[in-house]
Amino acid sequence: MTINAGYIPADHWTQNVDIGGGRIIGEACHFIDLMRYLAASPISSLVCSGMGRHPSVEITEDKAVITIGFEDGSFGSIHYMANGGNSFPKERIEIFANNAVLQLDNFRKLKGFNWKGFSKMNLLKQDKGQVACADAFVRSISEGKASPIPLDEILEVSRYSIEAAEQLRGRH
Repeated sequence: MTINAGYIPADHWTQNVDIGGGRIIGEACHFIDLMRYLAASPISSLVCSGMGRHPSVEITEDKAVITIGFEDGSFGSIHYMANGGNSFPKERIEIFANNAVLQLDNFRKLKGFNWKGFSKMNLLKQDKGQVACADAFVRSISEGKASPIPLDEILEVSRYSIEAAEQLRGRH
C-alpha cells in the first residue's frame, strides 16, 4: 500500500500525540486494518522504519514504512508518506497472490493482471466503504447480531497501530 498522505503542520491537532494520537494511530491505522482484513490472518509481526531525524523536519513519524507479517506467512507493507506532492495520487493498493495482481488506485480504479475472469473496474466516484461499514454496524445492532468486525480483531489492529506509532517515535 502506498499512501501519499499529504503535509499537515506540526501544530495541527492530528499531529498532537495527546489529542489526536498522531497520524499513524489516527490515519495509518485504517490501512493496517484493511491489510489485516485482506490477509484474513492474525498479525504476527510488525517492523517500522521512519524518516531519520532532521533539523528542518518537525514531524518524521508520518513518513514511514510499516511492514506487517501474518500468521499464515503472508506479509505486506504500508508506505505512509506525508512529504509527497498533491499532484500524485493519494492511495494505491497492490495485492500479489496466486500468480496474479490486483491494483487499486484511489479506491476508484481496479485492475486485474492474470486474474481469471477479471480485468478492470472503474467507479465514477471514490468508494472507501464507509457507508457500507456503518450500515453493517447499525444492522448488527438493530438485528441483535454479532459485530461485523470481531472485537478481538479490532483490539489486535488497535494494539499494532499503537505499537507502530511507538516504534516510529523510538519508544519501543
